[in-house]
Amino acid sequence: MTAAASALGVARASVRVAATSATAALVAARATQVRTPGAQLHQRARLLRDGCRAALRLHGIEVEVEGVVPAGPVLLAANHVSWLDPLVVAASIPCRPVSKMDVRGWPVIGGLAGRLGVIFHARGDSASGQRVLREVEVALAKAMPVLNFPEGTTTDGADVLPFRKGLFGVAARLAVPVVPVALRYEPAGLAWTGDATFLPHYLRLAARGRSRVRLCFGAPLFSADAGIDPSIQELGAQAAALAEVTRRQVRLMLRSAV
Repeated sequence: MTAAASALGVARASVRVAATSATAALVAARATQVRTPGAQLHQRARLLRDGCRAALRLHGIEVEVEGVVPAGPVLLAANHVSWLDPLVVAASIPCRPVSKMDVRGWPVIGGLAGRLGVIFHARGDSASGQRVLREVEVALAKAMPVLNFPEGTTTDGADVLPFRKGLFGVAARLAVPVVPVALRYEPAGLAWTGDATFLPHYLRLAARGRSRVRLCFGAPLFSADAGIDPSIQELGAQAAALAEVTRRQVRLMLRSAV
């Protein structure tokens, strides 16, 4: 990289950081005005959608959406490649994302995410896990889509790790559909994996020109019609089977996107 290109990247990143902070402050101010009883989840989800759209636009990230964007109570099960994933999905559909507790401590994003309905979980904490399940049930009961990344960690996007069955059990018990979601970035270097920390990765993204991401929504899957053996009655077994069916579908969608 030449000195001129490096200077341009630094200048671009500085402008984007300032614009992102200003946008976050505006969205936070709007969030404090959400007080309509019974409609707060949906209002906050729409604010989250608007904020995510603004953030992607500010950073030159173009999203190409394929498939039918779902509505109503669905569990969105996506492969996990980057910290950008929930922004990309939530920019296309108002929803309640489930995120690891670490995100709460991220600059700008962390504090605002909680105000906009993101459900945080602490890995390995059973009480936190039970709270997440309750909040997901409430969201689905109020016809709110819930976004989940059941791999539990990020990958480089070349394949899909086994899906954890937790929220698939909620979907099976409440008879709500699971929608497979596949994300692929261009360039692939936007993947955020291993021991990489948030801030350096973010600053590299902010210094870039333009980037693209393909967001594919698959056909809804129900426990009853996803090819799962109807003799399986135990909820945990149903959840595991539904998780695997969904994972296979996400893998197929990623391969077709190459």
